[in-house]
Amino acid sequence: MAKDKKADKLKHLFQMINGNKRREWQAANQEGHDFFLDNQMSKKEQDALESQGMPTFTINRIIPIVEMLNFYATSNQPRWQAVAVEGSDSNLAAVHSDVADYIWYISDGPTIYSQVISDACSKSMGFFRVAIDSNRDRGMGEVVIDNIEPFDVYVDPKARDMMFRDAAYIMIYKVLPKAHLINLFPEYKTKINNANSNYPQDISTRIKGDGRDFQYQDITESWNVLGEEELLLDYYEMYEKVKVAYMNVFYHMEPTPEQIQQIEINVSSEMQGMIDEMNVQMKEQELALKQQLDAGQIIQERYEIELQKMQINMQQSIEQEKQTRLSKAMEEVSTTENTVVTEKEYNILIKGELKNNIVQATKFYDDKIKMSVCIGDKFLFESYLPGNEYPIIPVHYRWTGTPYPMSAVGPLVGKQQELNKAHQLMVHNASLGSSLRWMYYEGSVDTEYWEKFASAPGALLPINHGYEPPKEVLPAQLSNAFAGIVGEGKGDMEYLAGIYSSQQGDMGTQHDTYKGLLANDEYGTRRVKRWMKSTVEPSLKQLGIVVKDYAQDLYTAEKVFRLVQPSALQEDKEVTINKIQYNDLGKEIGMFNDYAAGKFDIRVITGATLPVNRWAYLNELKEMMQLGVIDDVALLAETDIKNKEQIAERKSMLAQLQGQIQGLEQTLKDKEGAIETLERQLVQAGIKDKIRMAEHDMRKNLLDASSKIKTDAAKAKAEQERMSKKMNDAAVNYEKDLRRNEKIQQANIAKNSALQNNSAKS
Repeated sequence: MAKDKKADKLKHLFQMINGNKRREWQAANQEGHDFFLDNQMSKKEQDALESQGMPTFTINRIIPIVEMLNFYATSNQPRWQAVAVEGSDSNLAAVHSDVADYIWYISDGPTIYSQVISDACSKSMGFFRVAIDSNRDRGMGEVVIDNIEPFDVYVDPKARDMMFRDAAYIMIYKVLPKAHLINLFPEYKTKINNANSNYPQDISTRIKGDGRDFQYQDITESWNVLGEEELLLDYYEMYEKVKVAYMNVFYHMEPTPEQIQQIEINVSSEMQGMIDEMNVQMKEQELALKQQLDAGQIIQERYEIELQKMQINMQQSIEQEKQTRLSKAMEEVSTTENTVVTEKEYNILIKGELKNNIVQATKFYDDKIKMSVCIGDKFLFESYLPGNEYPIIPVHYRWTGTPYPMSAVGPLVGKQQELNKAHQLMVHNASLGSSLRWMYYEGSVDTEYWEKFASAPGALLPINHGYEPPKEVLPAQLSNAFAGIVGEGKGDMEYLAGIYSSQQGDMGTQHDTYKGLLANDEYGTRRVKRWMKSTVEPSLKQLGIVVKDYAQDLYTAEKVFRLVQPSALQEDKEVTINKIQYNDLGKEIGMFNDYAAGKFDIRVITGATLPVNRWAYLNELKEMMQLGVIDDVALLAETDIKNKEQIAERKSMLAQLQGQIQGLEQTLKDKEGAIETLERQLVQAGIKDKIRMAEHDMRKNLLDASSKIKTDAAKAKAEQERMSKKMNDAAVNYEKDLRRNEKIQQANIAKNSALQNNSAKS
């Protein structure tokens, strides 16, 4: 019964969140999204135009604007950099950067990123979500990133933080078939089968729609593989930020029995030398007492007493030293450790074996994210998620200080309607001017004959006797203002969106010079870059933080991450974490890349996601290479030339060959110097025959080595020239292809523009 009360609580909360403001915001952004999808007229508006003989077409100028915004925002993929909090975590920070790339890759990050940006432009918000797919990696689980339909997300209306970090809750509401929910939660199959829903089966979840759309909210029917209609259930998923009590516990750890045994063995071994020394001293003292006894200085009874006393003192000294050494060794092995546990876990600890070992315990509160799931009238489960940040990360287009931001499409709707009406009127007027209409007296003509032949060239059109001929009815002259409305409306839409015709390939508004084109592109993308810098990159940073929390919580066992194309000139890369280290005796001594223990901050690499002009970037790299700042390999890494990894490898081999040639040349010089030295020594010794023989042998060796070096050098030089020519040809062809494609695009745009001008003149 308690769980049913929880289900009622979630449903009641949803009804409160889904108030008038939330519904108004969704309706406004749904309209903008409909316009983006070219659903720009309702059925009522379409029927009204058709009844008047008006055209119902639309010219969608919103699609190219949104697509260009998406292109600029996603032209570069995000990269995260982990910065170690402590110096010892530097290697782990570098490892996490690779782990983040791996998670982005297995999640199909580019597709998810593009969809989120598209949602932000057309629906005002897009959402990333971080989750753990427990079925991946053979049940070991993987951290994954996906996206959420913005209209399914309901945020605490009082949230004022752009990332919703101050929201008391975030809720996801969907309507799903029962079979689909069972596939999502097979362990709760019985509860799902018994769940009832208040969701009306014949009503769409769309706030605004006329049945003409084909968005997921409009699909209100579901059938299984047997052709049976599936029951639709309302699904509630709530994320709540709660305060959880924790205990920071310091406890003293005594040595284990194995450690005590080893300490005793070590101390006994160390004490043996001391015992031997004391035995020697004891014999010396015993001998001295014996001499005193023999000399009559002491009596037999005094001798025995002193001897016994010496033995007792020696035993006490040995035992005292042993205990001192044992205590010191025990103290060194004993440690005070620290751990953080929940208050509930702490209450268990103080009742167990560690209750006497606890030195200090400090209570504190920390934020945790509690996830609750409800289906219909059944509460399924609740759990605490890793970290203390919501796993749902928003990307806004225009932040308003509330959970109800603006889209890029919303301000364009009015202008799009204006353009549609202007075009419809102009086309309708042109149609009326090209199709004659007649005014006639009833009975004056054969109407069927006139309808059939009135527009036929050379046709004879009879009229009945006694009637005046029919008169042409010409349409009113359309005002030139309509053409101005179209042109100004187009410009207004570009101004509102910050995406201009030149950025969409309109050659009529582009500069003739290459630098002019670059400058136009630079200034044209400033608003996009500002949006990326102030809104998108903070969201990506928050995404990186959540991914870090989830990854450190999940990846606690040894795991090898394989990265596909981690850099421009690497085909693959492997990173290993949590690898246990053993000593020669097979005893565990530590862990390599202890991932969960690393402490580091997450940053988005500055400018990594900002739009970049490809040609301008490559020209800049060429200038850097000419100045000696970078080498040709670094330039090669940034190009799109095929097989650049193999080219770089061959260049490396050529560099090695050149180094070998230089080494051989130096060897020859050294041998020539040795020959000269030997000649001088032999002359001084007067051994001329040996000089001639040595000279002959050395010259022969020199000629053989020189010949081989020249042959190798010629081969290396030829290979270098061949590779350089291949690289230059590839670069030239690459640039020719780019310019050819640009010219084709420009020609197509010019052709289309000419067609449009001719059409307008007509």
